[in-house]
Amino acid sequence: MLYLLDANTLIDAKRDYYPFRRVPEFWDWLIHQGTVEKIKIPIEIYEEFEEPKRKDGSRDELAEWAADFDVKAALLFSEEADPELVAEVTIKGYGEDLTDTEIEITGRDPFLISYALVDEENRTIVTTEVSRPGKKRANRKIPDVCRDLGICCINNFQLLNELDFRTSWK
Repeated sequence: MLYLLDANTLIDAKRDYYPFRRVPEFWDWLIHQGTVEKIKIPIEIYEEFEEPKRKDGSRDELAEWAADFDVKAALLFSEEADPELVAEVTIKGYGEDLTDTEIEITGRDPFLISYALVDEENRTIVTTEVSRPGKKRANRKIPDVCRDLGICCINNFQLLNELDFRTSWK
């Protein structure tokens, strides 16, 4: 199984659960999982946390980590998005006639989901977004779009269980 990570999985992990200075094993484990082709991050998603986040334009700790050559080599997914699949995800998952504003709201989510659609039997989306079935159109959440398209979608903790993360993993 290949796990495709949404940006929020790393943003939330850094902020809430696995700060770099407290749980460096988690970040080393992610790199290892990328190296052995279990976890990957599409370029459209990678760019979300690699870009500067501070008000002064400098990179935060996550952006610095993501910019590291070895990290990028391990985690960056080598495939390119299929424009037809991105369009399919957008139309079937969010709506046929989205306005420019709505397309902007969906952000890069259709790209992430389209990578899983290439091989839905062997690819899983990982996100911290929570299902909100009542949301419509551009406001739909990744788990709901994945469900409708037949794509497996899990959260961070399910990923850690499935890949058996331990701080003593080495």
